[in-house]
Amino acid sequence: MSDALVEVRDLVKHFPVTRGIVFQSQVSVVHAVDGISLDVRRGETLGIVGETGCGKSTTARLITRLLEPTSGTIRFDGEDITHRAKRHLKPLRREVQMIFQDPYSSLNPRKTVGSIVGEPFAIHGLESGAQRKRSVQSLMEQVGLNPEHYNRFPHEFSGGQRQRIGVARALALRPKLIIADEPVSALDVSIQAQILNLLRDLQRELHITLVLIAHDLSVVRHMCDRIAVMYLGKVVELADSDDLFAHPRHPYTGALLSAVPVPEPRSARRRRGRQVLRGDVPSPTDPPAACRFHTRCPKCQDLCTVQEPPLEAKAGGNVAACHFPLTDAEAEQHLPGLTASGAGG
Repeated sequence: MSDALVEVRDLVKHFPVTRGIVFQSQVSVVHAVDGISLDVRRGETLGIVGETGCGKSTTARLITRLLEPTSGTIRFDGEDITHRAKRHLKPLRREVQMIFQDPYSSLNPRKTVGSIVGEPFAIHGLESGAQRKRSVQSLMEQVGLNPEHYNRFPHEFSGGQRQRIGVARALALRPKLIIADEPVSALDVSIQAQILNLLRDLQRELHITLVLIAHDLSVVRHMCDRIAVMYLGKVVELADSDDLFAHPRHPYTGALLSAVPVPEPRSARRRRGRQVLRGDVPSPTDPPAACRFHTRCPKCQDLCTVQEPPLEAKAGGNVAACHFPLTDAEAEQHLPGLTASGAGG
């Protein structure tokens, strides 16, 4: 049995941009995901980070087959699910679940908590009646909710409690893989810690594989075994969590880490300033040729504008797509104390 639960190879998702109302014509495409390859190992937590619009959530929806890929392959537990027909996706839903970003819009306001969490059982015909109610109440208790609130509606709960409902719904069928798409970005900081600790405890207890999408690098470091950094539809760096924070190789990763606040004053004073990226993120409808980061990269050279760098191993064990990766000395200029401080967390 392969160590990888999910294998993604050369995955592409383009969204057409059309013009006209009655007679529509395609004028361009949005390169949301443009040829990414990565594995998700059994039992690990893989983090996916990057700026807004880089393709993180689209990647999650492709893996769960909520979106149809343009090209490439997705294998789950050894089976090719890339273009599996919708009528054959029902068994996959028992193995792969998703926790959505917004705990308000992801729950049906017209249904009670009992109906929401029990719906997976109803769809798959697993339990009914009193047995289903006992299972739902057990799930509610497992995620820190009061089982007596079985008949309450979502609007009667706080944001953190609503996200716990989403977690309970995702756990209902005991899936092998859960993809959490920025599950704490809409919550208060104190509530974020509770939800993250809940996810980590449940993952260890139930031996679930977890893909965590987030903006907050301190959250990612707290939760993840490995981290994939995305930029404009591509994975630009992939490494173990400690290795990525200790010695980033891609200049984009270095810029992300340099923006992390360091709570220890002496370490913060040793920084030689933040690595501020120039310019704006290019449009995904017209991404730059060759290296997509070259329009903002402080280390850009002529080679970067004509030849796309392969995603390959660099010094220190990181896998990065860069012709001129950061050295340890260059990274230390912007990241002193980051390793010891736990990325500000």
